[in-house]
Amino acid sequence: MLTLATDLDALTRFGRALADPIRCRLLLALREAPAYPSDLANALEISRTRLSNHLACLRDCGLVVAVPDGRRTRYELADPRLGHALDDLRNAVVAVATDRTCADADADADADDKGCC
Repeated sequence: MLTLATDLDALTRFGRALADPIRCRLLLALREAPAYPSDLANALEISRTRLSNHLACLRDCGLVVAVPDGRRTRYELADPRLGHALDDLRNAVVAVATDRTCADADADADADDKGCC
């Protein structure tokens, strides 16, 4: 039972992280390479304060880690396998999106109350 609880916790954390487009963009950027907050804020075109809040969420979810680098802090994925998981999710979402959109599913959900995607 402990394994199931751990598995559910990991999936819940991953889902929470992916629930926000900025966090998705952050994870994809860190999938490419570790980065400093100032570089991430510039690349994502968001304020450092906003970025800091999203990085804190990703740290709390256990998906990214802060690595001291002299006087600076670099961020990276907590586990390289997360990059592979993101790739797998992107491929799965693309496959679903080409056949049917969430808007289509929402329309059907109104008729049969099954929910989106």
